[in-house]
Amino acid sequence: MTDDKLTATPGQTVGPFYGYAMPWPGDNELVPPAKAGAVQLHGNVYDGAGTPVPDAILEIWQPDENGAVSRNSGSLRRDGFTFTGFGRNEVDPQGRFVFSTLNPGPTEAGKAPFISVVVFARGLLNRLFTRIYLPEDAAALAADPLLSSLEPAERDRLIATREADGSLRFDIRLQGEEETPFLRFPSHED
Repeated sequence: MTDDKLTATPGQTVGPFYGYAMPWPGDNELVPPAKAGAVQLHGNVYDGAGTPVPDAILEIWQPDENGAVSRNSGSLRRDGFTFTGFGRNEVDPQGRFVFSTLNPGPTEAGKAPFISVVVFARGLLNRLFTRIYLPEDAAALAADPLLSSLEPAERDRLIATREADGSLRFDIRLQGEEETPFLRFPSHED
């Protein structure tokens, strides 16, 4: 056996081939829209030219309103009572996504609550990871290690906008000057 370093198998784009198999009924409703405390999380996915991406899929993972991370199984089954903290939504032809969820609570006292996001889209060799932070707790946002590591403009692009109706607006830009900051994990290197 030699000590030659093996090269990785070349990647393949993650879409749009997945559209027929990944969506399921109620996939974007972590809670029923009429449930007390339900909030709409919505936005658009754009490419580097600012054009809507019509064939992306987003997954979100989050704690409940008390900051508890669900350990319940059955994320693909929606019974209207069990909060699993997982949802998936394919964007519409205008790149728009919508989730019915809860405002996540902080997982520890003083921590900034956030929603984890995974983006699958055409032309990507690997999925992208980012976060959506709630805008209300300025002190927790200022103390957050990830946000503190970013330039102010980048930091602002990870904080959702609370709209007048209570919904959360968050747009994702895959490239360009206003690119959403994406996270890099050692086990997901290119």
